[in-house]
Amino acid sequence: MDIGILGPLVVRSDGNEAAPSAPKPRQLLALLAARADEVISMDLLIDELWESRPPSSAVTTVQTYIGQLRRSLAQALRIDLSEVATDVLPFTGWGYQLTADGGTHDVRAFQRCAELGRNALAAGANDQASVLLRRSLRIWRGPALAGVRLGPHLLAHRTHLEEKRLTAVEQRVEADLRLGHHHELIGELSGLVLQYPLHENLHSQFMVSLYRAGRPAQALDVFHKIRNSLREDLGIDPSPRLRKLQQAVLAADPRLEAETRSRLFRLELDLPAVRSA
Repeated sequence: MDIGILGPLVVRSDGNEAAPSAPKPRQLLALLAARADEVISMDLLIDELWESRPPSSAVTTVQTYIGQLRRSLAQALRIDLSEVATDVLPFTGWGYQLTADGGTHDVRAFQRCAELGRNALAAGANDQASVLLRRSLRIWRGPALAGVRLGPHLLAHRTHLEEKRLTAVEQRVEADLRLGHHHELIGELSGLVLQYPLHENLHSQFMVSLYRAGRPAQALDVFHKIRNSLREDLGIDPSPRLRKLQQAVLAADPRLEAETRSRLFRLELDLPAVRSA
């Protein structure tokens, strides 16, 4: 069985889709798929579907939805309903568990590939890091859990996944900066800083790309914009790291030039996650 949540929900086998279209059964399956191979308690399932206002029939309704999901899974997997209830979507005594044994899960594939990319970046293997991190990002088919109604637990899970994706983007940009691809990055980073107007690291990467492309005035303009945004929205000033980068641009610090093997100014670009274990 193949499970995908990095985009629209996918639960299928040999092209046979098991995800229902009805909102609440789909939401229930999405939570089970997001936490595949984990037992999810009845209380948590109810909280996801109805939050603080569950109906008196909530337990019975969840059981009805589970029955519908089991039938869909039996059809997709071409196995008996009893086998689904025993091996694929069993009740463990206190909750339900969707078993992905022997199948694929796009989150796990993304995390494995992204981890390899992070390790390559930490080791200075920038070409390999760029390839691996791009590959991990291509696993995404759109926003996580697109088209699924989100209760509190799925919303938290999606937020976590989107943060992981953004970290992979930052690390891939870092690898490409180290490879001297600053010209190619300017367009992408101009969109990212608009999408994340308070994200200091993306702004610092944008500043370095512009500076290396011979556009120091625009690099300084990027600094002024995020400084204004931070003051207006959060009442704080840019971090010392970002202010140091501004001063380096003003001083035309030679360590800002594209030198892929130099570690002298690496501290201005590194991400906290890019470290050896």
